[in-house]
Amino acid sequence: MFGNDTYTEGDGSRNATRVGGISRRAVLASGAVLGGATLAGCLGGDGGNGDGGQVAIISSDAGFGDNAFNDNALEGLEEAADEFDVEITQVEETETAEFAARQEDLAEDGSYDLIVMVGYQHYEGLVEHSEAYPDQYWMLINDHVEGADNVSGWIEMNNEMSFLAGVAAGTLTHEEIDHEGSATEPDESVVGFAGGEDIDLINAFEQSYIEGVEWVDDSVDVLTGYGGSFSDSEALNDVATSQFDDGADIVWHAAAAAGAGAFAAAEDNDRFAMGVDSDQSVANEQYADVILGSAIKALNEATYQVTEAVVEDDWESVSGEQNLSIEQEGIDYVVGQEFEGEMPDSLEGNLEEAKQAVVDGEVELTCGPTGC
Repeated sequence: MFGNDTYTEGDGSRNATRVGGISRRAVLASGAVLGGATLAGCLGGDGGNGDGGQVAIISSDAGFGDNAFNDNALEGLEEAADEFDVEITQVEETETAEFAARQEDLAEDGSYDLIVMVGYQHYEGLVEHSEAYPDQYWMLINDHVEGADNVSGWIEMNNEMSFLAGVAAGTLTHEEIDHEGSATEPDESVVGFAGGEDIDLINAFEQSYIEGVEWVDDSVDVLTGYGGSFSDSEALNDVATSQFDDGADIVWHAAAAAGAGAFAAAEDNDRFAMGVDSDQSVANEQYADVILGSAIKALNEATYQVTEAVVEDDWESVSGEQNLSIEQEGIDYVVGQEFEGEMPDSLEGNLEEAKQAVVDGEVELTCGPTGC
């Protein structure tokens, strides 16, 4: 089914210890998979059990192997590949100026039943191409194209996810946590935020995180900084190290692949960190001893769902604007795998209260899911 190219499958599991509605899934790694041409529309003819179909995914500028945003989206496609006899083509494009060209390349090829684009930076090119190729099915993550019925646009409530990260950090900085040589200093109550690129999207992560911390206790100090990249882990290590030096006992990052630098800094400074997008205590297992938990979004569920809709010839169910939110159980916080059963009751209590407050409209976040 996968031709002559390498397809490496991980050992993800649908089972999880969780604080809320999303199961932990190990992030999968995949090589590019190429195949022959099919027509856009229903994959594989007979419910995906026939000739198979093809799905392409174009990365965000962070690229694949980020153990976060891109890999989480890819994971759902890999699960769909197993389930529905679908082939996956990965297109890694880290230059945003080339996104439109990559979209056109795939659409012109005519082989792909679905083209998935990771990141709102793909929006401008897709506005043109969704009209130019009306028979092509597209999935856009982090934005949608108004009036384009052939686009499934998924807006993740990153502000809600960041808020939960802040609630977790604001709660745990008050608690005595001692694990494998790392420890908090609850008398200090200082936390940090380490962002990748200093752009509107990540500024919204920062502000929503701060508001989550303040929802727990507005006397907690929040240190913030940016590494300037989604791939330079050394730069982010410098940011996190500076925050640990200034008293932070927990740093949450929003920096894709560069986030490994924050985990390394936590390990080197006997402190703790938290992950983003997926359960990074699994994806970055070498740092599991310092990753208290991760604020996550179910991108893998979304990419699986859209692929399934194409397979089942049910595009209408995913066409147009779609959302991942706390209310829909698409946004959550999971405890790190080495801390399962060890977290204080205050964490689950505060997170459940915070999620209900968001659902009930009692929390008004300053920033939206993609900017302030």
